[in-house]
Amino acid sequence: MPRTLLPALALALLVPAAPASAAGDDPRWVFYSHDTTAYTSPWYAGAHRTMIGYGCTRAPYYSPDSRCPVGRGFHHGIDVALPCGTPIRAGRAGRVVSSAAYGPAYGAQPLVIRNRRLGVDLLVAHARRVYVSVGDRVRRGDRLARASDSGAPDGCHLHFEVRTAGGGLDDARRPVAFLDRKPA
Repeated sequence: MPRTLLPALALALLVPAAPASAAGDDPRWVFYSHDTTAYTSPWYAGAHRTMIGYGCTRAPYYSPDSRCPVGRGFHHGIDVALPCGTPIRAGRAGRVVSSAAYGPAYGAQPLVIRNRRLGVDLLVAHARRVYVSVGDRVRRGDRLARASDSGAPDGCHLHFEVRTAGGGLDDARRPVAFLDRKPA
């Protein structure tokens, strides 16, 4: 074996190979989160990884933000990689309210559930086949929609955001606790 191949072979043995792509993985997914854990949640079927977490991110889709290091943007929700068509269910109860104020970045059919008891709006974005309408009451476990890439340049996923009820983008809160995630 030539000497020039020995360092490359040694490095290949020390660095673990990337996991094989699972059926249903979207080739457009890019994981800007360092968390490689797959989580289950009452909001979606199966166990899935976080693509982009809440807060400052190096993902290129967000304009630089003064809260973040130079060149980084702020992500107001959490993106969970879901294969297209994955069922999305209500993880919390509430009433569906209008999403008319949300722009096209949230996809064609963003869904907002207002939970008055907690004082929050729960936003489910990048969905298709939405099964509920404004005014509907939803209970935990009710079918809401299916995961899609509507309005998303990085493949099918669930964008989940939490805001103060009736609030705007500046009222976004860290959403992870509202997902009720558990490591798979």
